[in-house]
Amino acid sequence: MSHTTMLGKQHNDNSFPGLWEELIWRGLVKVSTDETELQALINGEGFVYYCGFDPTAPSLHVGNLVQLLFMRRLQLGGHSPLGLVGGSTGLIGDPRPTAERTLNDRDTVSNWVNKLQEQIEVFLDSNGPNGVKMVNNLDWFGQVNAIDFLRDIGKFFRVGPMIRKEAVRKRLESDEGISFTEFSYQILQASDFLELFRNENCVLQTGGSDQWGNITGGVELVRRIESQTVHAIGTPLIENSDGTKFGKSEGNAIWLNPSMTSPFAFFQFWLNTADADVIERLKIFTFLTKNEIEALHIQVNEKPGLRAAQQKLAFEVTALVHGEEIAEQVRDASKILFGSGDLTVLTETVLEDAINELGSVDAQSSNTIAELAVKAKLATSLGDARRIVKQNGLSINNIKVSDADAVLQNSDFLFGRFSLMRKGKKQLVGITKV
Repeated sequence: MSHTTMLGKQHNDNSFPGLWEELIWRGLVKVSTDETELQALINGEGFVYYCGFDPTAPSLHVGNLVQLLFMRRLQLGGHSPLGLVGGSTGLIGDPRPTAERTLNDRDTVSNWVNKLQEQIEVFLDSNGPNGVKMVNNLDWFGQVNAIDFLRDIGKFFRVGPMIRKEAVRKRLESDEGISFTEFSYQILQASDFLELFRNENCVLQTGGSDQWGNITGGVELVRRIESQTVHAIGTPLIENSDGTKFGKSEGNAIWLNPSMTSPFAFFQFWLNTADADVIERLKIFTFLTKNEIEALHIQVNEKPGLRAAQQKLAFEVTALVHGEEIAEQVRDASKILFGSGDLTVLTETVLEDAINELGSVDAQSSNTIAELAVKAKLATSLGDARRIVKQNGLSINNIKVSDADAVLQNSDFLFGRFSLMRKGKKQLVGITKV
């Protein structure tokens, strides 16, 4: 399904009195400026808003998806988005609490800016009177000299409040310290809001609540220089109920770029959501209505084993990011791999992605099934492998193995490359022909 068709299927939930009330129900407003004024603004006539993304990698990740979908909800409410990719702030680096960032070269940052702009445009409608407009803060910061910047902008910032910001404070307390380069980041981000207010009539900035100090810096700068009131919303940082960090898998981010995180792995990430987290995820990451989500909540409580909410979450978010056709392919692959379906209906790409995610071992032409089971760590020894086969506990390509000492034939390798070995219901390992 095309990007335009996917966008056309998205709607806010009209069962709420207004968009603001829906945003609150979905848990998307962690912190904000004046709530009464924001309610009137968001439930009222169209206005211009923005969210910024720094090019620190060649792809956005699932944490950024909160902002992208928040922007989309506002756009569906009739408001006009500005997608800012920080070609300038990306050269500086937002201070991390632990250590100085490694500065990337200009060509790398420029390339990443282009990639992130393309990703952002997938989630926001480019057509109509409130189509998304992409902006790059290098377009204005690149024209400013240091003296003018210090005189026109720097004089409105006080060092005391800048030092008290959490990331800066932690760095000052560490052995690493903080460079003036990263210390100045908050001034640059605040200046973005001023620039967009002046030239785009932008009156709202959204962003993660961890950026709240920088975001309110922009609100205050507009007030001081222009004597005008603008607004800000900080969305919650998504965390798992067990305390682990959301969006991390063995230290690696879950990327939106399919070449960095395959659609199959992406689907599995959402499918593995804990019962305690799945309803919150459905509220934030899907366009399902309140009634649909509450019905799934009942199923979580009454029939958790069916994992209907996780299945719905995984499909909906994968469809948002990769399209419905891909989402259907990886959904079907997941059911076949962990069920008893026909593996030959899978595409080679989906099967390869699945095996890469599951892990695989190489098969020499002389390897017996028992030897491969040991190599795949599905059996502790050849004797153990034979016992498992005798108990009907091992299968190749979803077909039960009857002879542990048999050798795989060419016909056992799908696309001439892959077989899938399963022990029981959930232990799967790919077998790759060499």
